Amino acid sequence: MLGAYPVHEMRSIIRSMSSRAFHSFLRFAVRMAAVPPTASMRVVEGLMECPCCGHLVEIEEIAPGFVLACERCGQVLVRRRRTSPLATPAAFCISSAAIYLALLTSSLMTLDVYGRERRVSLFSGPLELIHEGWGEIGVLVALATVVLPGVVIACLGAILYAARRRSLPAWAPILLIWYERLRPWSMVEVYVLGVFVAYTKLVDMAHVDVDAGVYLVGALMVTMAATDSTLDTERIWQHRRLRDLPCGSITASSIRRGGLYPVGRLAACTSCGTLGEFQVEVPESAALGSCPRCASTIRNRKADSLSRTTALLITALICYLPANIMPVMTFNKIGQGGGHTILEGVVELWQGDMIPLALLVFFASIVVPVFKIVSLAVMVFTTWRGSAWALAGRSRLYRFVDIIGRWSMIDVFMISILVAVVRFNALANIEANGGVVCFAAVVVLTIFAAYTFDPRSMWDAAGQNGPERSRDLTRARQTLRLGPADGADGDGMETVSR
Repeated sequence: MLGAYPVHEMRSIIRSMSSRAFHSFLRFAVRMAAVPPTASMRVVEGLMECPCCGHLVEIEEIAPGFVLACERCGQVLVRRRRTSPLATPAAFCISSAAIYLALLTSSLMTLDVYGRERRVSLFSGPLELIHEGWGEIGVLVALATVVLPGVVIACLGAILYAARRRSLPAWAPILLIWYERLRPWSMVEVYVLGVFVAYTKLVDMAHVDVDAGVYLVGALMVTMAATDSTLDTERIWQHRRLRDLPCGSITASSIRRGGLYPVGRLAACTSCGTLGEFQVEVPESAALGSCPRCASTIRNRKADSLSRTTALLITALICYLPANIMPVMTFNKIGQGGGHTILEGVVELWQGDMIPLALLVFFASIVVPVFKIVSLAVMVFTTWRGSAWALAGRSRLYRFVDIIGRWSMIDVFMISILVAVVRFNALANIEANGGVVCFAAVVVLTIFAAYTFDPRSMWDAAGQNGPERSRDLTRARQTLRLGPADGADGDGMETVSR
């Protein structure tokens, strides 16, 4: 069929289809940003729900350089920077963009084996993994090291540009939400450590020259970290003032009765933190409408948090055993060599007197996955039991687990570099094996498990967030154990009349 069309006609058809698709996407984005909020909601000014424990905190004006934290679990709610809220992150964002573009055209290192040289760039590892048949790992590495860093930098640049206006454009909240969701998957910091581990393994087998790309990756890590440390997203959200929203607003003091808030009728947007009061008591995890400030779907709690987290943890545990038993890569040099598991790689670093790197790989690749699985399993079990044991400690544990998850990707990045650079046929060759697929699956599954778990449910189950939410979680546990109860729909969600 393609042969029936001339080449120039095919090009015009493709350009026309691309143009229509792009404009359709823009119309969809603007339409999503303009979704009206539920009619029964009023925005509560001066009040915030802690995203880690569900405690309601009254918000006051915070001076630059100060932090407002939850008095119950220690979660940082508001942090005011001393630097300029727009100019400083914009400067680091521009620097990151320049370094990123230079990195795309630079090589990381050059390996010389018996007079034969091979260079490796940021693209070499993913392409070689795809060529060897490990496309899922190649795509994962490409997303984390090539695609998403550029997407994150571009999103932030557009957000900071929009924040210079008096009011945010309709597309800016969508970009800000996606920036916060995609930023943890941009793993430049982890990739730097993967480069260091790969370098220590390469220097024993051949002459290695470090090229400009390694220094650019390190510089990109610094500038992106500086951007995160100076960015104040709440200042950007303030460009969409609550009192200007069409749904109406109400002060926190006007809904307080006897020093207590009607927690059963309050729900917060998990994307921008907007707290809304509803005319009826809200169900545990049903969609309550669109947020008037960012157009995200508002839910009282994450949907099916316990069941989804449990399923992901069980799957991660199943993948963890072959990830440590099967070899993750095979090394051959002049006809000698064999497969290496993760633990054998740690032992090799230790025997080579590289004790700090051996400990780093051991904790990142062996201890951290087990620690995450066990910690999240404890949180799920204690929540299901309604235990009040060490609630503040469990909240801090959840925040720690959520931060360290992506650092287990060190071994995956290291293997992608070694596979790309050591390709000398019979002289020296490194190939990826099935163990790296299982290990990458463990890392991704535990990251998603931490994302699907709602830490506020631990406090709900212990009755610390009011009797209404405690009853909601009791019904959810009964549904999880017995199936849909009387008065619930087929999905286990209680039907609430509005």
